[in-house]
Amino acid sequence: MSLSNETIQQKLTEKFGDVLTEWQQPYGMLTFTAPKALNIKILQFLFDDEILRFQFLTDLQAVHYPDRKGEELAVVYHLHNLRDNVRLRMKVFTSVEQPDVFSATALYAGANWMERETYDFFGVNFVGHPNLIRVLNVDEMDYFPMRKEFPLEDQTRIDKDDEMFGRGGSIGI
Repeated sequence: MSLSNETIQQKLTEKFGDVLTEWQQPYGMLTFTAPKALNIKILQFLFDDEILRFQFLTDLQAVHYPDRKGEELAVVYHLHNLRDNVRLRMKVFTSVEQPDVFSATALYAGANWMERETYDFFGVNFVGHPNLIRVLNVDEMDYFPMRKEFPLEDQTRIDKDDEMFGRGGSIGI
């Protein structure tokens, strides 16, 4: 018997009740939102359950939603059950003011660098991470470049001619 999205959702709902929300299946991948305080308990259940067996962390990253007041940052986990070849997405939201989320490094060793990169670019503080330091940006950087707090281009630059880039101006013939 193959593992279905309905079975996964049922087992999670039986264990955690109504705290898991926003159930969706974009492109067939079961996706849900969980409270950030329960992220490790849910990941541990998904890992240990004899039917679910989500024992591979494919990816971990963040998304910045500046319009979601109080939960501007989403940490997104992509898990994989390699035996049944089933994938799953879990999201937890946190605020920019207190971007603390429990680290998954004790459960998934591969989370180490993924959490460091997520911290480096989004500023998520992974509580319990063994070495949460910048991995790609310089240590002196006092901002997180993937947040949507900055304009896409430096508006003060004078060395660019917008006409050369196909923006603005008139087309001369």
